[in-house]
Amino acid sequence: MLIAGELVDAASGARFDNVSPATGAVLGGTAAAEAQDMERAIAAARSAFDTTDWPRNRALRKHCLDQLQAAIEGEKDALRTELVAEVGCPVMTTESAQLDWPLAESLRYPARLIDEFEWERVLDGGGLFGDRNVRTVVKEAAGVVAAVTPSNFPIEVILNKLGPALAAGNTVVLKPDPHTPWNATRLGRLIAEKTDIPPGVVNVVTTPSNAVAGLLGTDPRVDLISFTGSTAVGKLLMRQGADTMKRMFLELGGKSAAIVLDDANPAVIVPTAVGVCVHAGQACAATSRMLIHRSLYDQAVADITMAYQFVPVGDPVDPGTLVGPVISAAQRERVLSAIDRARRDGAEITAGGGPVEGLPDHLAGGHFVSPTVITGLDNSAAIAQEEIFGPVLVLLPFDDDDDAVRLANDSTFGLAGAVMSRSAERGMSIARRIRTGSFGVNGGMFYGADAPFGGYKSSGVGRQCGIEGFQQYLETKTIARRERKQG
Repeated sequence: MLIAGELVDAASGARFDNVSPATGAVLGGTAAAEAQDMERAIAAARSAFDTTDWPRNRALRKHCLDQLQAAIEGEKDALRTELVAEVGCPVMTTESAQLDWPLAESLRYPARLIDEFEWERVLDGGGLFGDRNVRTVVKEAAGVVAAVTPSNFPIEVILNKLGPALAAGNTVVLKPDPHTPWNATRLGRLIAEKTDIPPGVVNVVTTPSNAVAGLLGTDPRVDLISFTGSTAVGKLLMRQGADTMKRMFLELGGKSAAIVLDDANPAVIVPTAVGVCVHAGQACAATSRMLIHRSLYDQAVADITMAYQFVPVGDPVDPGTLVGPVISAAQRERVLSAIDRARRDGAEITAGGGPVEGLPDHLAGGHFVSPTVITGLDNSAAIAQEEIFGPVLVLLPFDDDDDAVRLANDSTFGLAGAVMSRSAERGMSIARRIRTGSFGVNGGMFYGADAPFGGYKSSGVGRQCGIEGFQQYLETKTIARRERKQG
């Protein structure tokens, strides 16, 4: 771990296993922090914020982010191999959102904002007895940030939290998901060995203990929680942080809808449907509900069912693999249980619906689920309302545009979505009516370090990336200065 500028084991010497989701074999071990380790990390972050010039030294922050960018690029190939091993993500995904995309811009964009952002603005006016009243609005760092990150796209989320948090002048305690700790500990080592980031500005604490992680939500020395993960844990963090009035950025779950209008090009339906399976469906923004106009529905079901039977499932190191394992045995059982519940609710499983058969011997201990297509239920069914986080697609028919909008919005979530139509104007009209934080029209991609990402409703609070994501790591102070009238 990285605590107070030192690469350390847990004080107790405790460790936990890092297990391959593809094989079930133990890859190695990681330090298992206990309460005293987390306390030390929080204290280090607090001290670095309160006693160093890091929050005010923009030139140093930009210099350090540039160093960190270069350091990660120097180990990019090793990091790619490591992600495939511990995340179980197909290697093809590391060429996009799993690694290459965030590495290209997630640190560079906020580093540029250090120079371009309007840190102060002056308001002139008001005052007493004719005196001049000058008010300066100042943006300054929020303080100590607890960054809690998930297992599905770990380095992507970490870089999109660290970049703006550090650029804004905060100090950070990073707590990665215990299923995927090594990318975070690698980052900690690079910070310690390859950058001039002062001790305590970034701390990396690995632990399988929810109680230890929970200290970040209750400790008054932590000012802001930046969390990406499940809605249930996000709500818990809000409750934990209430007593100390912590600010919250929560990027949570989704059950996003892809809408296929009656004028859509049929050729785009199957690729969109298969896209839900990428990385075994472990993406919060996956459009795991597909709403299809009734005139296209039967043919679409037949085409998607056929395609799902040939989706490449297997070893994530194989460049041809699209669907690897889910992250753990427990997650596999959650996905299979959700499918079984759909069966009991009367669903027709037209493809998949169980574990993957016929895998090579070395993958026998892996956590694989067959790409699954579910029909025959309505939008109120649990499988259409709950985030499954597996390669499971629910197909639902609709009658007209208003019906499609109603079904898409009939969800406790509001993270993302998509629409397919030969008319860009019609697609944009649909997009403006859907209550989600991001939306794609005819394959438009909303991802980018400059584009705010987050959700409505139970999909979260706040935004990651973009100006909006940068500003949430800042506080606002107004300073008024009275200048007496001369004479």
